[in-house]
This record gives sequence, structure tokens and C-alpha cells, in this order.
Amino acid sequence: MRPDESVVQIEGPWTHRAVHAGGTRFHVVEAGDGPLVLLLHGFPQFWWTWRHQLVSLPKAGYRAVAADLRGYGGSDKPPRGYDLPTLAADAAGLIRALGETGAIVVGHDWGGLLAWTMAVLDPKCVHRLVAVSAPHPLRLRNALLTDPMGQLKASRQALGFQVPLLPERRLTRKGGALVGRFLRDWSGPGWPEDEEARVYREAFRIPTVAHCALEYHRWFGRSQLRPDGRRFARAMRTEIEAPTLHLHGALDPRVLPRTAQGSSRYVAAPYRWRLFEGAGHFPHEEIPDAFDTELLGWLADPEPDR
Repeated sequence: MRPDESVVQIEGPWTHRAVHAGGTRFHVVEAGDGPLVLLLHGFPQFWWTWRHQLVSLPKAGYRAVAADLRGYGGSDKPPRGYDLPTLAADAAGLIRALGETGAIVVGHDWGGLLAWTMAVLDPKCVHRLVAVSAPHPLRLRNALLTDPMGQLKASRQALGFQVPLLPERRLTRKGGALVGRFLRDWSGPGWPEDEEARVYREAFRIPTVAHCALEYHRWFGRSQLRPDGRRFARAMRTEIEAPTLHLHGALDPRVLPRTAQGSSRYVAAPYRWRLFEGAGHFPHEEIPDAFDTELLGWLADPEPDR
């Protein structure tokens, strides 16, 4: 029997609620008061990936809000809208629905790709940008084409997601075992613990989540040769004016550090790159203390240097 959305209602020092933005209902988890920090998760996870930061950010004087992206967890799962411009509009709409005109936007993996996109398509809503394990979309696109034995090989699972139906079945059978394997294969040593992997496996088996999550990858792959993909690429050449912190694990096998590091060419504002030794694709969970020290130190700096 498949789990339902109640599995993402995990208790903690935070509040769960639904927020409507652009006709879509989003499940968000909120803690603290102060400047808004919007936390956007990646694949194959949900809001819970930010559980450590939902404690550390409020302690530092911020209002932290972690959202389930479109198609994930307790948020709506419509049949369309899994392209980066729509997802970026979702997040910008969320900021406004939360009563703010802008926010510090922190995104990991796919959440990072849409955070980069927000900073270009709706720059006024991104006061500061933090990309975690996520290259600028054009940098990723270029690396897939020019680094066949590096980034293209590292993205082989995503290439396999382009076929219909079969990937969904593989990801949800045997209690979501493949989700747990991805988490272990993409992280550094010692993470995740069995219980952490179980939480993600259960959440990914909520009906239609697997399909919706794969639609992100399918849009990115198939749009490269379509008019919408070419329009997106042209728009993304605009330089980013938000101060940017770029955090990455040195052992990340899913997005190679050299792929991510080249993203600085798209940022006109102060840009800071930090590489975490011993961490893989999930540094905010694998080494949360070191990650939070870097994040909070940069947020406290009124004029972050390059």
C-alpha cells in the first residue's frame, strides 16, 4: 500500500501550513521571525532535507520557510508545469504569498537550478542567492555537451529518466529502494542513516510524486532542442545581480565540482565559492554544522566579498 501525504507532516520546532500561490497549493514548513529565507529542496527529497537549517536559521534571527516543490510531498501535483520558468514563478509567488516582496533564496539540486532561474527572471524577489550542489543552468547544459566522460557520465541516471513509465516503476518498487541507493551513492561516507533513507523512500512513494519528480528531468532534457528551451537559454544569459554564495561538496559524484564552479561567469554581483571537503551531494545534511557556519557567516556579512 502506498503512503499518503501525511508522511511528510513530520513534527519538530516548526509549523506546517498550506500556502496558495498562482492557483497551486504548496505545503510549507515555517520557523522563526525576521528576514525571510526560502529553502528549496532537490531530487529525490522534500522539505525535510532542510530540517537542520529550520533550527539554525531561526536561532540566528531569520524566518525560515521550507517548501515542498510542485509535485512533491504535500504540495499539489498537477500534470504540467515542471519547466524551470514555471517552477521559478511558483517560488516567487510563494514569497509574495508569505507577505514579502523578496527573500534570501537557498536552493539545493533542482531547487538550486530554479533559484538561479528566479534570480534572472524575477530578480527583485531574490535579495541573496545561495546555490547548493547546483550549477547555473547554462553551465550544466554546456558541461553535458563538452564533458562526456565527466558531467555527462555523472548524469547517466537523469538520461535514463527520459523514457516513459519504466523509471517511475523502478523508483517506487521494493519500498523505494532505489531512492535510498541514490542517496547513498551521491553522498560522502556515513550518510544517510537507515532511518533518514526510510523517510525519503516513503515520501517518494506518495502517489504521482515519482512521475512529477521525473518530469523535471524530462523537461530539461527534451527542451534543449525545442523553442521553449532555446528561449530559456537566451533569457538565462542575463547576468545575476544578487550577491551569490555557491556551496558544493568536494566528493559530489552527481554534479561535479568543476561543473558548478564555472557558474561564476554568470554573476555580476559579489560571488563566493566554498568547497566542503569530505562531503558529497548533500552537504547541508551530511555536515550540517560546517554548512550552517558558512551560510550564517555569509548572511551576516553586509558586503560579501568575491
